Amino acid sequence: MYTAITRSIQVSVEPFYLAEQSEPEKERWVFGYRVLIENRGSEPVQLLTRHWRITDGRGRMVEVRGEGVVGEQPRLEPGESFQYTSGTPLPTPSGIMVGSYQMVTDGGERFDIAIPAFSLDAPEVRGRVN
Repeated sequence: MYTAITRSIQVSVEPFYLAEQSEPEKERWVFGYRVLIENRGSEPVQLLTRHWRITDGRGRMVEVRGEGVVGEQPRLEPGESFQYTSGTPLPTPSGIMVGSYQMVTDGGERFDIAIPAFSLDAPEVRGRVN
């Protein structure tokens, strides 16, 4: 589990490999990740946008920006949390993802919170030293 806290908003990520969707012989490895966003602060916040930087094992980076997550822009009261699962394919058996969410308070203040960097590794490459 990977965790980051920004302004009392905690983001935890648990990546996993999706062997049934992967096709290594076609250079396609698919990874899922579960994200838990917890409002540990004292004011409500709403998630507006996401920004991901996905880097494959060859160092090629793709940026993904969009509104909300999995079609939602969750609003979190103090003490509430929101969890979702998503995924990404890679052309290599390992990679790294990192990013941020833009949040807004009820008063209209916008701010970014960190999504911790996390490693994507197919089982056959875990522990391998290149």
